[in-house]
Amino acid sequence: MSDNPLRLGTRRSTLAMAQSGRVAEAVSQVTGRPVELVEITTYGDTSREHLAQIGGTGVFVTALRDALLRGDVDFAVHSLKDLPTTQPEDLVLAAVPVREDPRDVIVARDALKFTDLPRGARIGTGSPRRMAQLNAYARTHGLDVETVPVRGNVDTRIGYVHDGELDAVVLAAAGLSRIGRIDEVTDFLSVDTVLPAPGQGALAIECAADNAELIALLGELDDPFTRAAVTAERSLLAALEAGCSAPVGALADLLADGQIVKEMRLRGVVGTTDGTRMVQLSTTGPVPETNDQATALGRELASEMLAQGAAGLMGERAQ
Repeated sequence: MSDNPLRLGTRRSTLAMAQSGRVAEAVSQVTGRPVELVEITTYGDTSREHLAQIGGTGVFVTALRDALLRGDVDFAVHSLKDLPTTQPEDLVLAAVPVREDPRDVIVARDALKFTDLPRGARIGTGSPRRMAQLNAYARTHGLDVETVPVRGNVDTRIGYVHDGELDAVVLAAAGLSRIGRIDEVTDFLSVDTVLPAPGQGALAIECAADNAELIALLGELDDPFTRAAVTAERSLLAALEAGCSAPVGALADLLADGQIVKEMRLRGVVGTTDGTRMVQLSTTGPVPETNDQATALGRELASEMLAQGAAGLMGERAQ
């Protein structure tokens, strides 16, 4: 490969620039080539509609993929939870690096924990998945909260709390960590309380499928355990025929005996946004060694969830 800089396509948001900057450094180390960031505006960045209204699926991704296909950039970095579950034939996920903390977090006024919020507390989130699980938890634990749909970047969302418009907002731990603001978190939500979005905390590095040399180099950043976990989670989402904005949570984690990893557990949840009806199940199997095995784990759990009535809880299913 030449010594010319590699062009990394990224969204313009503070978070996207931060995580793309980290990937750029890592790619420079493995390739020995400089990497320049190419800022691209996506529909999800410019639309003021709530994600659930504009479909969620692909709104932060399409413009980046178009730039890849045109050859304007050499590779792109996505938050994996934003990726549609169908992979275009002419693009490939060359690497899924080690995942960061997949949990959701609360940033609340007066440094409050979720369970210490006052009666009638207003909690902001743009995610039907978070709304469903927070409302379900509140309902079963005698809490009185109101989930309020919000849009905007981290500054905007946390600003609603500082301005007194909201008592708390829910954000992803990984995102706050990547922009150096994890110390603003007032409560980490256990995955037993709120299962994260499929792929949350993980990044996806994508490039053209015909660029074998670049695929091989980027592959050095791939973490096989993270890839197996997110493949299982996204397979569950796909089998439910649900998009990124559907009220679906999923998390695959490794079960270890001492230092030896024995099995992978996949948990999934679907619920109505008011939290009144939920389907939550889990399955455990051998750690997947192939993409097909990870995919099968997700499909198996999705099938069980659909048998329990999951389809009826998701509103409009993705086409």
